[in-house]
Amino acid sequence: MLKYISKTVWILSLVSLFTDVASEMLYPVMPIYLKSIGFSIVLIGVLEGLAEAAAGLSKGYFGKLSDSMGRRVPFVQIGYALSGISKPLMAFFIHPVWVFFVRTIDRLGKGIRTGARDALLSDEATPETKGKIFGFHRAMDTLGAAIGPTLALLFLWLYPGQYTLLFYIAFIPGMLALISSFLLKESVKSKSTTSKKPHSFFTSFTYLKSAPSTYKKIVTGLLFFTLFNSSDVFLLLQLKQAGLTDTNIIGTYIFYNLVYAILAFPLGVLADKLGLRQVFIMGLGLFAIVYFGFAFSSHWLIFLVLMFVYGAYSAATEGIAKAWLSNAVPKSETATAIGSYAGLQSLCTLLASSMAGIIWYRFGSTTTFMITGITSVICLMYFMFLKTEKAKS
Repeated sequence: MLKYISKTVWILSLVSLFTDVASEMLYPVMPIYLKSIGFSIVLIGVLEGLAEAAAGLSKGYFGKLSDSMGRRVPFVQIGYALSGISKPLMAFFIHPVWVFFVRTIDRLGKGIRTGARDALLSDEATPETKGKIFGFHRAMDTLGAAIGPTLALLFLWLYPGQYTLLFYIAFIPGMLALISSFLLKESVKSKSTTSKKPHSFFTSFTYLKSAPSTYKKIVTGLLFFTLFNSSDVFLLLQLKQAGLTDTNIIGTYIFYNLVYAILAFPLGVLADKLGLRQVFIMGLGLFAIVYFGFAFSSHWLIFLVLMFVYGAYSAATEGIAKAWLSNAVPKSETATAIGSYAGLQSLCTLLASSMAGIIWYRFGSTTTFMITGITSVICLMYFMFLKTEKAKS
């Protein structure tokens, strides 16, 4: 099956792996570090929300720009460069305004590269191999998400409280990602005539007007699902509420990422055989099981099984959704389509997490997870009866 994985896909996958190692090294300690330099919980929430919103809106814009210019690689390189540089800067600047600026640089880097990178992956595949290509990339990306927090745990065990030094160390895999990105070469398939038309920063919204009907139908279902799919932080909070230690919670998070990484490529292969929609629907079913399980379970062993299922859900949906969307639009609009979806998805995730927090506070965790589980079943039914058409090249 690896014969379908081209040099470009390997390089992009390694770049994503190194980047996720850097990012996920800091993910478990970011809230602790920000609190240690004087940030309140509210200010941390505002920081993350504004940074994510800025990055989200930029994904559609830079995706459109990549399609118009017929270039992918410069956007990938600039995006990863910004994210890599931001890691040590978090340790240099401790004033809230500067921390927000640096955090926004990191998220903006993701906004610049997302559409172009996924379009580059799509260019390396045929409609019949999209599942494999996107699945392999997600596997490597998520492997980095498992390695990162493992290294962070080991470091903090050896050097407790040395958060600043950890930020400097995270700069190393970030630079490895950037160096690897310079091995990329522009694909002939992605070259097109440069458009001189101005592009709106709100392309994520405007593209929906002109997008193919199949794309609109798929995105409608995906965004409805995202509106009720809150941050994974709520799953980790439930583990904490059940009595697990911080070390066990981080260990469970690493376990989830390992499962995701191991299953992403095989499920991508399965999606190419059975159909992208069929495997995505299966993933939604797994998601519903997890959230209904979290609503009523309290034993750590059941939670561990549910986190295994959650890893399988992610492997069956995240890369598959992008592959599905890329098949629903002409090649000349791939970066715009995926970037626009990713941008709207970021905004919906913010709303979802805000709503989940309010529901949790007012009605408790069981209600929160039940509502999410029920809406995922509704979304599953939507996709089961969805009629789609192939995109024109």
